Amino acid sequence: MDMKKMMKQAQKMQRDAAVAQEEIAAMEFTASAGGGMVEATVTGGGEVKALHIDPDAIDPEDAEMLEDTIVAAVNEALREASETSNARMNSIMGGMNLPF
Repeated sequence: MDMKKMMKQAQKMQRDAAVAQEEIAAMEFTASAGGGMVEATVTGGGEVKALHIDPDAIDPEDAEMLEDTIVAAVNEALREASETSNARMNSIMGGMNLPF
């Protein structure tokens, strides 16, 4: 393979990766915890967009349980965003092990 062709392929890969990163950052991922009592929505960029708490989940005597449920929902949504991002970038980069 000649060097010019390799450079063109690398540039295309770089453009495709930039487009994919923008698309992923705009995506939203929603996850719930506590049997659906808490629902968190995050962007592919890691921003928390929304948090819904079922009023039945609010127990003034057990704030710690609600806090743990919120953390679980947010972390699950972030995990889904990360997995989607990694899968998308790996498909573009052809399995190259590059940090994103």
